[in-house]
Amino acid sequence: MKTLSFRDIMLLGMTNFALYVGAGNIIFPPFIGMQSGSSVFTAAIGFLLTGVGLPVIAAIALARVGGVLQEITAPIGLKFGMVMIVLCYLAIGPFYAIPRTTTVAYELAIHPFSSGADFLLIFSILYFISAALFALYPAKILDTVGTFLSPVKILALFILCITALFVAPGDPIDGIEPFKSHAFSQGIVNGYLTLDTLASLAFGTVIVQAIRSRGVENNSSITKYATISGLMAGTGLIFIYVCLFKLGNTSYVLASKATNGAEILSAYVHYCFGNAGNIFLAVLIIVACLVTAIGLTCACSAYFCKITGWSYKKFVIGIALFSCFISNLGLTQLIKFSVPVLMTVYPVFVVLVFASFFKPLFNNSIFVVAPTTILSLLFGIVDGFNAAGIALLPESVTNNLPLFSSNLAWLLPCIALMIVLALIDKVTNKKVA
Repeated sequence: MKTLSFRDIMLLGMTNFALYVGAGNIIFPPFIGMQSGSSVFTAAIGFLLTGVGLPVIAAIALARVGGVLQEITAPIGLKFGMVMIVLCYLAIGPFYAIPRTTTVAYELAIHPFSSGADFLLIFSILYFISAALFALYPAKILDTVGTFLSPVKILALFILCITALFVAPGDPIDGIEPFKSHAFSQGIVNGYLTLDTLASLAFGTVIVQAIRSRGVENNSSITKYATISGLMAGTGLIFIYVCLFKLGNTSYVLASKATNGAEILSAYVHYCFGNAGNIFLAVLIIVACLVTAIGLTCACSAYFCKITGWSYKKFVIGIALFSCFISNLGLTQLIKFSVPVLMTVYPVFVVLVFASFFKPLFNNSIFVVAPTTILSLLFGIVDGFNAAGIALLPESVTNNLPLFSSNLAWLLPCIALMIVLALIDKVTNKKVA
C-alpha cells in the first residue's frame, strides 16, 4: 500500500494551510479585533468556531467520502443537492471569494503606493493572468504551491504575526457597535465571511487529488492524510488569527476611520516598518491571495467541467475573466453584497457536513437529513434577509427565538428535528442499502 513520505505530508499540510489563508483570513481578524475592543476575546471565540472549527470538520467530512461533494449532499436528492453545490462553488468562486482575493491584494499591496491613482483594473488583469496560468495545471499544485509559494507565504505571515505579538501601537478601545454589545455573534458572522467552511468543500477535492497524485488510492489512507493536513492547517490558522486579533485590537490609534481590515493592516505595517513594511506586506498579500485564487479556480473549474462536459481550460479562462470584472466593484461593496447570500447557504452546508458523520447510523438518511436541511434553509433565508435589512419575521417572534441575535436560530431547532427524525427512523424504517 502506497504511503506518503514525511516530506510529502509536510508539503500537503503547507499546501492546505496556504490554500486557506487568503483574503478573508487576513482582513477580518484585525477589523474585529479593533472594533470589539475590550470584548475581543468573546469575538475571537465566535470567529474561531466558524472560521477554524467548521472548516476542519468539513475537510475531514469530505475526505471520508473520497473528495466527492455529491456524497455529502446525497441525502437531499440529486437536483436539490446540485443546486446547493452550484451555489457553493459560485460563492467561493467567481461571484465573491476569487474576486475578493484580488481586491484585498490591491488594497494592501498596490493602493499604498498609487498616490491616489486607480490601478485596480490593470492589477486585476495581471493578477488573473497569473492565477489562470497556474490553475491550468492542477496536477502540479502540490509542487508549485506546496514547494514554492507556500513557504514564502508562511514565512511572511510568521514575521507579521511575531511582530503583532510584540509591537502594540496603542491600547484597546472600549468597543464600537455592533461589536461591543454583540461580540460573539459578530465573531460568528465574520467567521462565516472567511468562506472557509464552503472553501473546505472545494479545497478538500484539491487535497484529495494531490494525495492521489502521489499514488495513494486507498480510501482510509486518503482520509488519514487529508485529516492530518486539515489539522495542520487549522493549527496554523488559530495562531495567525490570534496574532491578527491582537494587531487590530491595539491599532485604533493608527486607523480609527478604517472601514475594513485591509486598511488597518496597511497602517500597522507602515507604523512598524515604514515604507519597507508596505513592500513586505505587498509581497505577503499578493502571494497569499494568489495561492487562494489558484486553488479556488482549480476547484471550481474542475467541478463545472465535470457537470457540463465543457473543457477545464475554458472554465479556467472564463472564471478568470468574470472574476476580473467582479473584482473591480471594490472590496467594501463585495463584503456588503456577500453577507445575505452567505447567511442563507451556510446553515445548509453545516447541517449536511455534520449529518455525513452520522449517516451510517440512519436506516434512511433521506428521511432524517432532508427535512432538517430544508429547515436550516428556511432559517437561513430569514437570516439572509435580516442581514440585508429586511425583516421577514416580526420582533415578537425573533425575540423569542434562541440565539437569533447570534445568527444561530437554526441550530437548536435543527438539532432537535434531527434527533426526533432519527428516533422515528430507527423504529419505522428499514435499512436502505
